[in-house]
Amino acid sequence: MLAQDPEKMKSLIAFKKRLEEKLASLEAETKELQDSLDAVNGILLEKGFKRGDIKEVPTPPVSMPKEVILPKPEAEVPKPPAQHMPEPESVIPLKTMTDEPLAIIHFDKQAMHVLPDETKHFSVTTPPFGNFLVERVFVKMQEKDQELARLGQLTVDKVFSFNIVREGDLIREILIKNVDDERLKELKPSIRWTFEKMYEKMKSS
Repeated sequence: MLAQDPEKMKSLIAFKKRLEEKLASLEAETKELQDSLDAVNGILLEKGFKRGDIKEVPTPPVSMPKEVILPKPEAEVPKPPAQHMPEPESVIPLKTMTDEPLAIIHFDKQAMHVLPDETKHFSVTTPPFGNFLVERVFVKMQEKDQELARLGQLTVDKVFSFNIVREGDLIREILIKNVDDERLKELKPSIRWTFEKMYEKMKSS
């Protein structure tokens, strides 16, 4: 397990520190943007705009992301930005609403690994794994990239791909390649929801 590996723990602690530094930077940037907006509003008021006129122009809210995936230093990333992988050696836990562990998402330089909690014995035959996660999420992403590759808008080596590592019907790992930050935002909640629904069905059976 990752928690028992000193090297993995050191990597996680370093990654946590970088996340905290990034969040602090974002908070400072948010304050700076708000101060700039206040200054612009003050100038508009001085030029004769009414306060109500200013409010009619919608200002998009500045929201803090719940989870920040830090990019690798540019010098170390030979890939183009469109296929930028999330931070290597990072780990994202997936849990139920009651904090029950379901799986972890682990990254290395080449791929994204989904490792189900071994105590749950998740099976490929338990809905909605096959009909939702595989067919409606993984396959759809793969088909979309394959069409882009056919049109010459994406190279074949950048096409989304996945492989389900099984032991009988038990899911031991889901290996996913060519996942950028945008894809991760879609995959993470879809995978968590799927495993949570599978866990609920397993408990009720």
